[in-house]
Amino acid sequence: MNSRYIFSVKALGTWFGLGLIPYAPGTWGTIGAIPLVWYFHSLGEMQYMYATAAFVMVSLFIAQMYENELATEHDPCEFVLDEVAGFLVTMTWVPFTWPYLLAGFVLFRLLDILKPWPISWVDAEVPGGFGAMADDLVAGILASIAMQLILHYKLIEMWIV
Repeated sequence: MNSRYIFSVKALGTWFGLGLIPYAPGTWGTIGAIPLVWYFHSLGEMQYMYATAAFVMVSLFIAQMYENELATEHDPCEFVLDEVAGFLVTMTWVPFTWPYLLAGFVLFRLLDILKPWPISWVDAEVPGGFGAMADDLVAGILASIAMQLILHYKLIEMWIV
């Protein structure tokens, strides 16, 4: 394959090298998603959703390319584009403030690390680049639902005031 192609796939798959950090690469990838969350939020709610959907679609292709060209195993730990996409999903319809960002981060990382059902099933059963992305997208959906409940019941405000 073309060296520029490989470089581009590796740069995006490792989210510009954050996935190459040896300790907790998924956590670093999620931290690396924060500027993108901020940028998408600056576009407005509907545009955030459209941008996130487009990002997820492109990420699915990159994940498959990464698995085909660079990976020696399914969903290698250095591939953190799935964490970026999952965190974007988590923060859908959530205010971009530090308390909500922290709550979304903790919820998403806990779900991604602990992998309760159905995340564990998706992680074990869905192959390829789609499978590498799917478990984090499911974690993002579940974390997003939890964030909506936190918003609805004003749980963050109860602790801040």
